[in-house]
Amino acid sequence: MAPTGILANSLQKHQKQLLSEWVRNLQSEAPDGRKARISPQELSTEADEFLQLLTGVVTSANPDDRNSSQFKALHGFLENLSRTRVQQGFASRETATFIFSFKQPLFTALRAEAGKDANVFADEVWSATKLLDELGLITVDTFQRAREEVISRQQEEMLELSTPVVKLWEGILALPMIGTLDSARTQVVMESLLHKIVETGSQLAIIDITGVPTVDTLVAQHLLKTVTAIRLMGADCIISGVRPQIAQTIVHLGVDLTGVTTKANLADALALALKRTGNTLSR
Repeated sequence: MAPTGILANSLQKHQKQLLSEWVRNLQSEAPDGRKARISPQELSTEADEFLQLLTGVVTSANPDDRNSSQFKALHGFLENLSRTRVQQGFASRETATFIFSFKQPLFTALRAEAGKDANVFADEVWSATKLLDELGLITVDTFQRAREEVISRQQEEMLELSTPVVKLWEGILALPMIGTLDSARTQVVMESLLHKIVETGSQLAIIDITGVPTVDTLVAQHLLKTVTAIRLMGADCIISGVRPQIAQTIVHLGVDLTGVTTKANLADALALALKRTGNTLSR
């Protein structure tokens, strides 16, 4: 059902009153955390812009046209609002409340316009409800997508931080691994390590798996892929931190590490790397 003339008249005729009551309700119902994240002036500005855009949709030639310039402008505003709410630390419920809280003052205005005709009032409320619910869903959908993007970006940043490539000596790099090694992390490991090899011209890379809790067939395959990629770059690799339990597991799984140099700890791996690069340590 398309918005009718009564809805359009209510938005135009009672605009100031609608805005005042709506903003007052938003501020009074807001938890203390939300009040600290957004100022009353900013909230009032956003509400006023929404009301102007909503009025433009309802009073347009075809209010049901979701491809109209008026509705696209309103849609874009809600998307920007939702993404901003994610950055400000709002919850999806709080974001949706921005739209749904407008129902109470709007229904009051519709009652005044419809007069005593209950059927007309019911039709107007239904029309307004459908429109506001649709707009509320837009904010929630955009909010969820934006939050997922933030989480994904944070996970990528954490992966990069959890795989630091350290220059131990001239020509020797080390990559301490902590946590589970999966496909996504292996890709980050290879990219970080290969870029550092090219950047420093290193001949040897030590991958320390002391902090890797378990090694299964998949983890072993990921390690072998990383070693192969390093060798293709003209460097060599030593895997350190091979504890007795891990050694037994690798043997039990039948993983072939032939040709891959392994050491029990990082100190032994560094000593071997220094020897291979022609360096010696003395007291």
